[in-house]
Amino acid sequence: MTTLTPATAADRTGVSIDTLRHYEREGLIGPIRRSAGGRRQYTEDDLFWIGLVTCFREAGLGIADLREFVVMLRAEHPPRDRVAFLRDRRAALEQRMAALCQAMEVLDEKIAYYS
Repeated sequence: MTTLTPATAADRTGVSIDTLRHYEREGLIGPIRRSAGGRRQYTEDDLFWIGLVTCFREAGLGIADLREFVVMLRAEHPPRDRVAFLRDRRAALEQRMAALCQAMEVLDEKIAYYS
């Protein structure tokens, strides 16, 4: 199995080493394997999880939401629970997008007005 150093994992995922450690401390990824010397060793599976967590963070999910979802996955909750969770978060994201679109329209109006 190929393993990656923290620096390589950070480069490949686009997050900082501090963020990787934070995600691990919060239980959002991992547990991360360690070498005999105690150094973290990331796998491709870890990179997948980091990517998923990063995507969810960019979608506006907070750490508490992410913890809740990870618990659902690890405890093997029924798929309907996971779907309900994701649908709720998607609905919140749609509301946020609508608010952002409205704000952009106001900005566009002001740009046109002052141009």
